[in-house]
Formats: sequence, structure tokens, C-alpha cells
Amino acid sequence: MEVINALGRRKSAVARVYVTAGTGKITINKRDLTEYFPSAILQYVVKQPLELLEVAEKYDIKLNIFGGGFTGQSQAARLAIARALVKINAEDKSALRKQGLMTRDSREVERKKPGRPKARRRFQFSKR
Repeated sequence: MEVINALGRRKSAVARVYVTAGTGKITINKRDLTEYFPSAILQYVVKQPLELLEVAEKYDIKLNIFGGGFTGQSQAARLAIARALVKINAEDKSALRKQGLMTRDSREVERKKPGRPKARRRFQFSKR
């Protein structure tokens, strides 16, 4: 099997994934998954598409992630892995879509507006 690559985005995080046949090793930015994401919840998020299709031990996964915070990065990685698995086997797409793993979450941070402390927050009104 050749190298399959895909892209995943969430907030300002971008994840590029390279999937090869292997033993289930996940490497993120040249570090192990447990070292890069110490939180068990974030590790679960990254592995979700693999666990759903029961192929966690079949592929070696190499991820390059940049931008955003740890939550956005883990969700970008999840989308990238799901897209790569669909490239490998197109029949898996319906199962992944049913769990919501194929949809790009397009919510972004709203920009700050001039004359306000935040995007929508206003300064306290004083009548007198």
C-alpha cells in the first residue's frame, strides 16, 4: 500500500496526515501520540475514526499539525484521519458520516469590532 494523505482543519488548526500499512503507531510532529496529547480525552478524539472502523492496528499514521490550540488540533487530526480512511476504502464513508466524523466544523472566532472590548461585548452603559 502506498502512502495516503489527507487534510483536516478546525478553528485555526491544520492537520496533514500520511497513512501507511503498519502496526498502529501514531506519530504527531515527530512525537508519540501520548507525548503530544497527554490527555486521554484528546487521544480518544484522535483515535475515534480508527476505533469506529476497527482498523487501529492496521495502519501507521504520521501527522503534521500546526496552528490553534490542543482541542482544535485534535479535532483537525480526527477529520484528516477520517478523510484518509475514506480514500483507502470508500464504503466506510457512510459509517463515518453517521457519527459526524466527515463534517468540517466551520465555526471560527468572530473578529473584534472597533469601539468594543470584544466581538459583541459592549462597554457598560452609564445613564448619568
